[in-house]
Amino acid sequence: MVLLFVGDIVGAPGRKAMRVLLPQLRARHRVDMVIANGENSAGGSGITPETAAEIYASGVDIITCGDHLWDQREVSELLLKEPRFVRPLNYPQGTLGQGSTVWQREGLPSVGVLNAQGRTFMASLENPFMLVPQEVERLQRITPVILLDFHAEATSEKIAMARMLDGKVSAVIGTHTHVQTADEQIFPGGTAFLCDAGFTGPHESVLGREIEPIIKRFKSCTPQRFAVARERVLLQGALVTVNPETGRALAIERISEPLPPGGNAD
Repeated sequence: MVLLFVGDIVGAPGRKAMRVLLPQLRARHRVDMVIANGENSAGGSGITPETAAEIYASGVDIITCGDHLWDQREVSELLLKEPRFVRPLNYPQGTLGQGSTVWQREGLPSVGVLNAQGRTFMASLENPFMLVPQEVERLQRITPVILLDFHAEATSEKIAMARMLDGKVSAVIGTHTHVQTADEQIFPGGTAFLCDAGFTGPHESVLGREIEPIIKRFKSCTPQRFAVARERVLLQGALVTVNPETGRALAIERISEPLPPGGNAD
């Protein structure tokens, strides 16, 4: 079974990359399921029902989120009504939405998808190292194929989470930093890991935003408007091949696919 995880989709350029490139990737790699982090899909910050609908229409099965979950007030509609939308598991009990879901398409095994948020250099939510194993144990009673999007800043926190879950989940893929790492590997217990999937959007930028305002912010220490950039758009993420009977990962491969020439404008 082949799973494709897509790193943080940034703004209209990222959504265009999904429309143009994802169908090709699904066909080329015979992808069975696509999970994508959509927390920056609405103008580069947050997600709305409209941007989510566009992402689903491109071929995504499940959307995960992160620390920009609440940046658009319309997100409440997704949290209340969309079973294919997952927010970080470790929000306090009673928060709208769900921290995990089980996806299944006819003729394919079911897949558990979790989303959790780190705490190092980020807003302090409940401890994911306590909550995630409990949720994994619950999902294991349904399916052996489980993927975690761990939305965190610190590499040590991501690696520690993946090591803790080795042999219990199929893959732990990190998001949030927007910088794709080159440490894809399969741990001894059969869990695939990538510290950060990178981001889907304009890479002639500073993490998807226009360059000059960010440089000005660093030089002047004054607020600036960080508009979404437009050029050198890439779709980044990871392909994970999983044994559907055991849930063990068989292979992991980084993806960094450019939009064709002339396809950079949103």
